[in-house]
Amino acid sequence: MKRKYLTRFIGLVFIAAIAGCTGLDETTYDIITSDTFYQTKDNVYQGYVRAFEHAYWSCAGNNFQVQENSADHFMTPNRQGHWLDGQTYFRTHWHKWTIDDGMPDGVWKNNFQGIVFTNSAISDLSKLDPAKFNMTAAEINNLIGNLRALRAWFYIRLLDTFRNIPLCTTYPDEEIQPSQVSPGQTFEFIESELLELTGILDTKAGSGGNGLKQGMWTKAAVVALLVRLYLNAELWIGENRYADCASYAERIINGEYGSYGIASRWDAPFDWNNENCEEIIYAFTSSYGYAHWVYSSDMFWWGAPFKSTPYFGFTDWGDMNPRFALQPGLDLTGKPYTFANGQPVQKFKKYPDDVRLKKYRNLGNSTREGMFLYGALDYVDASGEVRYARADNDKYMLYLRDQVGWFEDTDTASISPSPSSGSPVMISDMDHADQSSGWCLIKYPIYRSDDAGKMESDYAVLRLAEIYYSLAECKFRVGDKASAAKLLNTVRARYYPPGSPSLYSEDGSQITEQELLDEWGREFIGEGIRRTVLCRFGAYTGEWWDKPAEPDDHTMILPLSRGILNSNINLVQNPGYETIN
Repeated sequence: MKRKYLTRFIGLVFIAAIAGCTGLDETTYDIITSDTFYQTKDNVYQGYVRAFEHAYWSCAGNNFQVQENSADHFMTPNRQGHWLDGQTYFRTHWHKWTIDDGMPDGVWKNNFQGIVFTNSAISDLSKLDPAKFNMTAAEINNLIGNLRALRAWFYIRLLDTFRNIPLCTTYPDEEIQPSQVSPGQTFEFIESELLELTGILDTKAGSGGNGLKQGMWTKAAVVALLVRLYLNAELWIGENRYADCASYAERIINGEYGSYGIASRWDAPFDWNNENCEEIIYAFTSSYGYAHWVYSSDMFWWGAPFKSTPYFGFTDWGDMNPRFALQPGLDLTGKPYTFANGQPVQKFKKYPDDVRLKKYRNLGNSTREGMFLYGALDYVDASGEVRYARADNDKYMLYLRDQVGWFEDTDTASISPSPSSGSPVMISDMDHADQSSGWCLIKYPIYRSDDAGKMESDYAVLRLAEIYYSLAECKFRVGDKASAAKLLNTVRARYYPPGSPSLYSEDGSQITEQELLDEWGREFIGEGIRRTVLCRFGAYTGEWWDKPAEPDDHTMILPLSRGILNSNINLVQNPGYETIN
């Protein structure tokens, strides 16, 4: 089992969280100060890594929900009483959140708390005498550079979701209740930080993945953030920066910032040993028994049915819970929906020889095949009998469908719910789902309890595939479909057999704007960027399953919550939302 340097310290950190520039009052709960805390080199790394643990944790929960549950791939429907939760997931799906909903509030607070952690650690480390800790000035400066990169990552997420935000770069804050700055000012700060860090951070050495330096920011990682920043510049600040995006993407691909490559196996960037994967530019480290937020209940552990743990053979954590599933592509008569977006399973089935379409199965020795759960989930019990996963109340056998409705004990050969299912009418919406509704995405493997690689996958934040897709989009937007096709096929080739008709032709004639949007969806499904991609393509306020088209686009930016507005009188609500007196 791997033990990465950063992962070890994540379990040891005890520095108290503070509120910072969210506008809340700070309360001191401990007499430990920075002057007394930093006594050893381990203390330096403990102070440094606290922001990274928070950053990894923040990927799950509210940030994952706003990117995936408000977009056209994932859903959290009412499963006959499970996950109704005051219809909070309905409002997220419909983009009808209120200023009292916890999801937008959590996105703001989680990211700003991370910024406070980075500002605090930067301030502390800047005051240390390296010699006291048997460290060099270069080592300390590299840690500070990593914290600045992480802070820029937090700010990119806030710029994307709220646009109008305070810009806090010191600790303690220079202003107790800071005002918002323009999106352009935030963009310029992020850009200048990332450009400066390209001259400070290390270049990845050698090949074969990040290895023991997984979780450390590098030149390639901050340039990858620049690519993301420039790709979305037109959306975020109204400026076309596709040329800059393309320039930096080409430099990464050409190896200017270190050796990276597209993995030959589709699952290698998500597998238990992905610190050795050439495709990973930046990832948060995981290890069983330490930090493994990618497998938390706010993300992928609750992305499978209640009683499906025997199917995986992982029984260390008790039952699962179907919080997240994929939206349907078929109505209750078995006909495909006609809206352009959503229906992720059908978008995959457009290319039926895609190896990812195999049903997920563990093959032993920390290996797997397939990316989806569907149909019946069979397993062999302790007595050697073949059994099938069932509903949590044991009322019916699960048979996962690309549909939403009350199927219950409907015959698996039937495309429509039977009368015995208990469904009052043929309804497919967020309020009428059972435990067989929707395929499940298993992108990160859930290996058996006795496998060495169980819960070991690092969480991939930046992959080289994103750089290829970003460059392909830039090429497409200037009319160069042939180059776009070549770039996309460089990644897509691993999904199809040699000579497959699923690969784009050399001239890229199949690539339309809709096809490019769909292809972003296939490659990055479940990776927490879908909302951003939909917004960039102007599709976020459109129609998909159980979501009508919206009359305007104000929901492309989240509201500030009542609590946030009450905490800082200088904050102004985003347009289109209720404000307070």
